[in-house]
Amino acid sequence: MPQERGDGQMLYFNCDYMEGAHPKILERLCATNLKQTFGYGEDPYCESAKKKIRRACGFPEAAVYFLVGGTQTNATIIKSMLRPYEGVIAAESGHINVHEAGAVETGGHKVLALPASLGKLDAETVRCYLEGFFRDPSAGHMVQPGMVYISHPTEYGTLYSPQELKALREVCTRYGLPLYLDGARLGYGLAAGEGVLTLEQIAECCDAFYIGGTKVGALFGEAAVFPRTAPKGFFTLMKQQGAVLAKGRLLGLQFDTLFTDGLYLRISGHAIEMAMRLKEILTASGCPLWLDSPTNQQFAVLDKCVREALAGKVSYEVWEEREDGSAVARFATSWATKEEDLLALERELSFVRRA
Repeated sequence: MPQERGDGQMLYFNCDYMEGAHPKILERLCATNLKQTFGYGEDPYCESAKKKIRRACGFPEAAVYFLVGGTQTNATIIKSMLRPYEGVIAAESGHINVHEAGAVETGGHKVLALPASLGKLDAETVRCYLEGFFRDPSAGHMVQPGMVYISHPTEYGTLYSPQELKALREVCTRYGLPLYLDGARLGYGLAAGEGVLTLEQIAECCDAFYIGGTKVGALFGEAAVFPRTAPKGFFTLMKQQGAVLAKGRLLGLQFDTLFTDGLYLRISGHAIEMAMRLKEILTASGCPLWLDSPTNQQFAVLDKCVREALAGKVSYEVWEEREDGSAVARFATSWATKEEDLLALERELSFVRRA
């Protein structure tokens, strides 16, 4: 039986990177701590991790690079794939457009934001934009679209279907644009049930993507994957961007551990199980879902009474404030979420129902 939390302890559901790292990663870091290796990713741990990632993607010749964080990875990949006069198409809600402090623009490239449905870019929307752009006689005076960026899962916890990703791939191919997928929470998308995108399908459709580690069990780190060909000089650009660790082994060893014996998908699956239980608790407690997410991010509407009752006891992300005092709240589970945390949340919400 799971142990209940002690009284007075805050419950945190703000995001999926509030814990440190999976114990297996810490064990390997300790076990290999005094072993000497070459630096800058030229070590046996990085090489082993790359082989495992290539195998999981189904592309034995894929180029794999390890970077520290998501914003750094997005900015570096996008900069490497665009000419100076090009911008990157993204959803209006896309992470690079909203929550990366202009990192892409600082690199000299405009984010070309398009309307999206619950975080997802529609292939027809992209096609219409591109068709209109290249028909415009003034196109030469404008920032030219040079690539398409998507997130999977999106900022709303939604997922692209295999058909939707393939449709975006077809539009990108028609207009000669690379397709790039931000996989900060990729594990939670891969583990979200039957019929979801697989790593092999993502590698087949995308010119570049990254496998998130920071939010899926690692202390830090993301694995950038170019299934076919990496941009010329990508490692050198990483160096310019401050994205090359002298102790590159710290990244490689973490991904080598995550991709051993299915650990990455297994711990992601745990987060999904907890999220589905969380969804049940919220709805049973009279907190209607704002949208139905199949991933570790769950969005519910909390009325003023519930918010006041949870204040100082349960921490979550306020997604949208409303005039009546209610709010759309995001609750996120992670690889480390415990059943006892959910039981404690259920108990707090039950107090509100009885009040």
